[in-house]
Amino acid sequence: MSAAPDMVGSNSCNFQHKVVVGRLTSAHGVNGWIKVWSYTEVKENILTYKPWWVESEGIFKELLLDEWKWQRNGLIVRLEGVTDRDEAKDWCKKDILVDFAILPKLPDDSFYWYQLIGLNVISDYQGGAVNLGHVSKIMATGANDVLIVSGGEESIDRKERLIPYVRDYVFSVDLEKQVIEVNWDPDF
Repeated sequence: MSAAPDMVGSNSCNFQHKVVVGRLTSAHGVNGWIKVWSYTEVKENILTYKPWWVESEGIFKELLLDEWKWQRNGLIVRLEGVTDRDEAKDWCKKDILVDFAILPKLPDDSFYWYQLIGLNVISDYQGGAVNLGHVSKIMATGANDVLIVSGGEESIDRKERLIPYVRDYVFSVDLEKQVIEVNWDPDF
């Protein structure tokens, strides 16, 4: 990877096929270091996905890491050409994106969170199909993930529902049809 200190990559890329894997959060110290929050299940894996990209002022830029290190509070990085706290602050509060193609292939019955966000959730509760809304977020609870389903114009109501992402409630995920089928009481 090579680029000028402003970190603009010379590669053209298709950002339709990018996924967020982390976030540059805040400056760390005075020498240009930036704290990174990793969204990967194994936090250390974020460093295996390269190149990193960020969107800045409507332009996508490739990030070039000069240095990185793990500390007690997590990962910090120094970007190529960033040497002080003020320059580091310019990169904070930006999502880190990578090409979906470099992520590990999952088994057929597993999905990355970003694939589930936005899918419609249909409940087949007591024999009647009911549109509960769409997945707006996903939350990790330790025991299992939880789908946060937000109602909208085409759903039964505008309620927000928390549905455990377990086989007892989630029957199928169809990415082509953009639908998750669940067994969930619409009154809950």
